Amino acid sequence: MTSLKVEIMDKIVALMTAAFGFVAALAWNGAISQLMEDWLGTGGDQTMGLIIYAIIVTAVAVIAIVLISRVYGKIKAKEEAKEKK
Repeated sequence: MTSLKVEIMDKIVALMTAAFGFVAALAWNGAISQLMEDWLGTGGDQTMGLIIYAIIVTAVAVIAIVLISRVYGKIKAKEEAKEKK
């Protein structure tokens, strides 16, 4: 893999990581908004569901980011070893 391909993969991994973080942030935004509505007395019974949803989305995002990083690290190490030969 040329350095251009490594750089492109680097950017793709960064974008995927940012996307997962954004999805998790949106999930927490909904949960916190509902929690504030409940606290102020205008909310319904959705708060616990939204908090559980946010926790699940965050866990999935963290697992996906870790897996993507590991796979990318292995691919990058192999390619760097090939370039040194």
